[in-house]
Amino acid sequence: MTRLASRLFIVAGNVLTVIGCAGLLLAGVGLVDAELFAISISSGIRVIASVAIGGCLLSAIGYGAEDYFKDL
Repeated sequence: MTRLASRLFIVAGNVLTVIGCAGLLLAGVGLVDAELFAISISSGIRVIASVAIGGCLLSAIGYGAEDYFKDL
């Protein structure tokens, strides 16, 4: 069960990281208007980057859990 959960965190994190990085790349090149993703006073770039950062954090949790439970 814990192995499945860690794999889920890893896959979800990697997918979010790729989506966030692709969004940053598209916004940086100018193909997508970053202000479409603006929420309240946060700029669109910050919101897109938050997706990539959240993905990195989920991946780190998954890899950490995998290493932790491997030794048990």
